Amino acid sequence: MATQLWGVVIAALDPEAQARWWADALGWRAAPDPDVENDWIVEADDATVPKLLFERVTDAKTIKNRIHLDLASASTETQAATVSRLRAAGATDADIGQGATAWVVLADPEGNEFCVLDPRDRYRGAPGLASIVLDANDPARLAEFWTAATGWAEGNRGDYGVSLHRPGDRPPDLDIIRVPEPKTVKGRAHFDVHPPADGDRDAEVERLAALGATPADVGQGADASWVVLADPEGNEFCVLRPQ
Repeated sequence: MATQLWGVVIAALDPEAQARWWADALGWRAAPDPDVENDWIVEADDATVPKLLFERVTDAKTIKNRIHLDLASASTETQAATVSRLRAAGATDADIGQGATAWVVLADPEGNEFCVLDPRDRYRGAPGLASIVLDANDPARLAEFWTAATGWAEGNRGDYGVSLHRPGDRPPDLDIIRVPEPKTVKGRAHFDVHPPADGDRDAEVERLAALGATPADVGQGADASWVVLADPEGNEFCVLRPQ
């Protein structure tokens, strides 16, 4: 029984401002997290689409994130309009070594990199978010883990990496992309996952450990209701109780 990908958690100095910014960027809605004071959630109308959660931290971003978001574009005109709109809202151009590309790399007001993609058939009708992108040194190995963990099916693979498609085969995808640099510090963005409603958190932790996950300490404390693990490349993620 597969883990459910609840969403992406992103550290923020100002969670409310970041949530409102991203809600506008994606055409989603933002609201305070009912469970954690000062945290904010951004979600699409479709409840099956992974959410974004902005959690308050006091340390600013210093290095490139290993998880970033790709925004969909219906046409080259809408891509250009989105880039202009987001720059006007506080996004800045970002150079992560991409060179000359058909997509545009920007950073949000707190420096989190994201891409505004060129129009692609796969993402026609996407809910604003085309894909969640995870850096990897060995995309095939990491895709094997996340496929077994989440039940998302492999859509395609190439020299760039592996794309996983969520149940229903509709975007957003999970794109596991090859990069040369290894993970060195705790991720500023991470995944939250949970068992199905009839599942058990501790049993799911055991299953994920058998797939290659390892315990991770990010200062969560012994009384946390979630369990922090790391995938085979050290990317931290949290296993929540069934939702």
